[in-house]
Amino acid sequence: MTDNRIAKFAKILVEHSANIQPGDRVAIEATTAAEPLIRELVIHILERGGYPYLLLDLVDGEELLFKYGNEAQLSHVSDVKMFAYKNFESRIRIHSITNTRSLSNTEATRQKTRQKSFSPILKVQMKRGAEKAFKWVTTLFPTEAYAMEANMGLHEYKDFVFGAVHATQNTSDPIEYWHTMKTKQQKIIDYIEGHDQVVLRGPNVDLKLSIKGRKFNNSYGKHNMPDGEIYTGPVEDSINGWVKYTYPAITQGRVVEGIKLTFKEGKVVSAISRTNQEFLNQMIETDDGSRFVGEFAIGTNFQIDRFTGNILFDEKIGGTFHMALGAGYPETGSRNKSMIHWDMICDLRTDSEIIVDGEVVYRNGDFIF
Repeated sequence: MTDNRIAKFAKILVEHSANIQPGDRVAIEATTAAEPLIRELVIHILERGGYPYLLLDLVDGEELLFKYGNEAQLSHVSDVKMFAYKNFESRIRIHSITNTRSLSNTEATRQKTRQKSFSPILKVQMKRGAEKAFKWVTTLFPTEAYAMEANMGLHEYKDFVFGAVHATQNTSDPIEYWHTMKTKQQKIIDYIEGHDQVVLRGPNVDLKLSIKGRKFNNSYGKHNMPDGEIYTGPVEDSINGWVKYTYPAITQGRVVEGIKLTFKEGKVVSAISRTNQEFLNQMIETDDGSRFVGEFAIGTNFQIDRFTGNILFDEKIGGTFHMALGAGYPETGSRNKSMIHWDMICDLRTDSEIIVDGEVVYRNGDFIF
């Protein structure tokens, strides 16, 4: 039986997130595991007068590449994706792997080589996205692998995912919620944007940074789905202090737990973790920008109420903040460039506060104005 939540999900992605217009060329990136959502996306894009292009991969495509590919093949920049990112009007990416640990035993140096192949494409995405010429959105289709990472059964996880994007059986208008979120978050942005010094204090953080001259983005489902955060690019050399990330940081199939970073004049001068220390060291040494922060963000989605092991959801958890080492978003004013963008999350719901230019604006997980 067809799950009508998938059709509602596709409607949100096509009509709200990507806002597909007649004539738009839309690259759909996914594995074959996301076929039910891909089918609905194709239907909705066609109904809107757009042109869907399927850029599909096998569920074990990356694993095969690392097993059989040589260095040249790992570093190869996809001509097809590059053309789409440079010329198309939109891209919808659907995370849909069936084994989240498939690359756990792959050498970090080979993963770094592979990461470099994405850098030119990421730069185009960032640039054209900032220019409003490229409507990109990233989402997830529930698979058993993601459910296992979240410690849920598959049906429970599907309920969680469709609930987080507001595409439930009882949702009459699946887009209305995201307009409401936009309005609420804009009030927060209007209150704090244009200030300078931000201080974060709590049992897991003691940081100072500057947002002077930087723009906050209102993240309400345009680039990520689900969503719920406000974010900016901090002044690159302004961060001083330390943060202990309360959740595992996951990238490239590696889980790094118990990370503590210490910053001086914006740069990571100490990086300690309880697990995978060598991998953490290699990641922050990726390039000149990987020791600096490209994104500072506050999660606002209290309906994402648990850690799932997937950053698309976890960085939106209400009552948390996260920072990304590496590439920043040019539209925020960030000048940091890197081949990586690695989000790390810290909980602020206990004995914590955020102070902006001397005023406490946030306490124990929520804004207080």
